[in-house]
Amino acid sequence: MLAGVALRFLFIFRFPGVTSDSFVYGDIAKNWLQHGIYGLSGINEISPTYIRLPGYPGFLAAVFAIFGMEHYRAALFLQLLVDLGTCLLIADLTRQLISDKAARFAFLLAALCPFLANYVANALTETWEVFFTALALNLAVRGLGTIEGSATRTWVGCGFAVGAAMLLRPDGALLLFAIVGYVFVWRGPALSESRRGPRPRILQHALRSCTIVVLVSLAFLLPWTLRNLRTLHQFMPLAPRYANEENAFVPMGFNLWVKTWIVDYASVEEIYWAVPGKTVDADQLPSRAFDSSPQQDKTVQLLDDYNNALHVTPELDARFAAIAAERVHASPVRYYVVLPLMRVADMWLRPRTETLPSDSRWWEFDDTPKWLVLAIGLGIINLAYIGAALAGLVRNRFALLRSYQHLGLLLAFVLLRSAFLGTLENPEPRYTLECYPIVIVLTAALFRAGKQTL
Repeated sequence: MLAGVALRFLFIFRFPGVTSDSFVYGDIAKNWLQHGIYGLSGINEISPTYIRLPGYPGFLAAVFAIFGMEHYRAALFLQLLVDLGTCLLIADLTRQLISDKAARFAFLLAALCPFLANYVANALTETWEVFFTALALNLAVRGLGTIEGSATRTWVGCGFAVGAAMLLRPDGALLLFAIVGYVFVWRGPALSESRRGPRPRILQHALRSCTIVVLVSLAFLLPWTLRNLRTLHQFMPLAPRYANEENAFVPMGFNLWVKTWIVDYASVEEIYWAVPGKTVDADQLPSRAFDSSPQQDKTVQLLDDYNNALHVTPELDARFAAIAAERVHASPVRYYVVLPLMRVADMWLRPRTETLPSDSRWWEFDDTPKWLVLAIGLGIINLAYIGAALAGLVRNRFALLRSYQHLGLLLAFVLLRSAFLGTLENPEPRYTLECYPIVIVLTAALFRAGKQTL
């Protein structure tokens, strides 16, 4: 525990991260506190908004009210405590699934995980999102171990955790789909064939559990949805996919074109985030962005036209869409299968240095030596965690399969989230962080010796 605290203090004091997204959350929080308006500051007025869910602005508003406006470091210290709670939840989940000894190793792996610790030092949603993900999965596993009515409070708590996750990030809804889908579609029929109770009663319990989780979690979104209907006259239960205001132009053609070639985080920084407002260097495009020399010439000309305006007009967007359609038609397998798999692989296997000073093109080995060593070191640690998780799954597959209803839920969430992430234009490694509690549980399975709890 002390080592985990020290590691998080190191990141907080050495690598604190208050990004542009942090200031968006903070601006909403200040306006909410000072003016009673959930909105963004304009030149002359505050405009109500729905581009960010209220979970993290609400947290920052509470911090600002207690510790002072824009006291982001206080938020980071509180996130340290939240993340230590995540470590305990991971250990308890491991204890339920495997053994007490494995749970102690899981706590060690979680407390000393540099990736969890890194995001404690960033004023972003990740620390809270990982906490509620671990809590929801922990309670779901506990609920799956009980088929009697005594599990009601457990499923209510699970719905609470899922609802809180959805109030932080829209992709928190994946938790709801994974848990409810698994319990109802898989767990219900599996239990109905067991000897633990008559079929109607067990199926009724599965349906009841799913209903509780759905109603409790969706109740969290009700005030937000009603607010958006009343204030902005929009049915918006979560947040817009592209964080855009009402009637704002979204360059869907540009986004589609990006998805026809992008697979790595470096391109997100250099190309995707640069638009609009910054020039784009066509030389930074990978060779897979072109199918032919004429198409390359057409793309370079299009980027030159964008650089002259520094924003994507509807006319430019239509030209991006035409190139994208041409590329999708030429190789649909590449677009729908190969590139999504490559994006998922990049998010899982990168060194996870996107909030640190290391160059995003670390593999070119032209960074400052200390930051290059940091990138390579974190890359090795990440591969070690993932490799150990795969080894734990393979080595103990028969022991784990004896409690397959629990393991299946965890793997279902990982697969569902990975499949969703493959559809994004911006493969950011932080999006897989919600799966790290499961990575740690499976890694701890290597140390499962001891009395099994199930």
